[in-house]
Amino acid sequence: MLKAFRNFMARRTISANLRNRGMNTFSSYEIHTNIRNNAETTRKKENRPHAVLYFHKVDDPYSHLTIHYIDKIKSSFDIVLKPILVGEENPEAVHEPSLYNIYCLEDVRRIAPYYGVDFSAKSYPDKKLIDKSNSILSSVEEDNFSEIAKRVSSALWASDEKNLNELSKHYTATENQVRETLEAGNKIRNEKDYYFGSAFYYEKELYWGVDRLHHLEDRLIELGAKSDLGNDSICAPNLSAPLKLDSKKKVNLSYYPSLNSPYTYVSAKRVKEMRDDYPINLITKPVLPMLMRKMTIPTFKAKYIISDAAREGRKHSYPMGSIYSPIGKPARKAYSLFPVIDEAGKGFEYIDELLRASFYDGINIGEDEYLESLVTSLDLDWSEIKKELNTRRWKKVLDQNLKDMYSGNCWGVPSFKITDSDGSNPFYVWGQDRMWLLKEEINKRLGK
Repeated sequence: MLKAFRNFMARRTISANLRNRGMNTFSSYEIHTNIRNNAETTRKKENRPHAVLYFHKVDDPYSHLTIHYIDKIKSSFDIVLKPILVGEENPEAVHEPSLYNIYCLEDVRRIAPYYGVDFSAKSYPDKKLIDKSNSILSSVEEDNFSEIAKRVSSALWASDEKNLNELSKHYTATENQVRETLEAGNKIRNEKDYYFGSAFYYEKELYWGVDRLHHLEDRLIELGAKSDLGNDSICAPNLSAPLKLDSKKKVNLSYYPSLNSPYTYVSAKRVKEMRDDYPINLITKPVLPMLMRKMTIPTFKAKYIISDAAREGRKHSYPMGSIYSPIGKPARKAYSLFPVIDEAGKGFEYIDELLRASFYDGINIGEDEYLESLVTSLDLDWSEIKKELNTRRWKKVLDQNLKDMYSGNCWGVPSFKITDSDGSNPFYVWGQDRMWLLKEEINKRLGK
């Protein structure tokens, strides 16, 4: 029973109606607002301070970034920040772990300079140094945690055993104490329905890494908890790419969407804007949704993904509306038309409209009547296009797209690949969080 519930988003364990109901619940702005309002009412009634939890994992590259912003958060807001040391990620939530580990290192190496943080590690630390780091931080008092954790993190990722040994003279814990600390931290993290480190939690809501600190900041400002007079964001990358870029040359931008991905939906508007504002050849390469790739997504992760994507959509003025998940037959039917529509030069427009139908209009994209209407709206001949309906050519196309995406250590969507106009020099990124990084890379290649 528990397993069936935790995997309720999986196609094999739930009806479409129940899946849709869950997705609409998690994405609802009204429910989101009510949860926030009720949490604040309860906090005031119990006379509690604004308490923010921070989950730190010593060998998590993203935690290396977030720990450098702890002091700034505490100095900018009237909050109590409670650091919690955690251990291994919840394995149910980590898909393709080998690719995940490789990608995390590369991603943090790329973005750290934009946040003013030094990180050049090309491999994960030795277990002996990880254990020593956990021993140090298991014995540090909360008031000193951020200062010592920064020193520990810098030494750990530089494989600087000498500095860790020096810190161990002042801070050390037994193996049992470390184990108990990590187990307690994981228990709290799991109870908050999260699964990674480098995340913040405040009153029923989670904020992962430097990419989501702006949401926490906005919420605390709205509650009147800001304690300084500054207007600048406490955590924003220092960017140099212009809003628009003109160049006689172009790069290729491959876009890997899936039809059941809320993050893909909230990225679509910005992909369209990038095509308008930057010199790119946009190549749309759809892939199967994870659930149709025989992966399962536990409930706690599904809840976070959908609610977080909805939050991101609102931030970027592209909110979700009524959701109708296309998992299974609807997706297969819609995908079957993609190759011929893409050959007609309307591949991106087709995927974009399908996503809007599924995540805003609440339409079953597998209905023939809807597909005919969509194809006609794209100024294509339905009588010709429908010949591909339910054929199998699309499977080979999507399989090749998936292999291409995986070759860049990307397994989730949306993913992207920049290449020079001749297809050389590939640069892969995963996630709508990194669309700013795409612009930075294009600017490096084509900017003056």
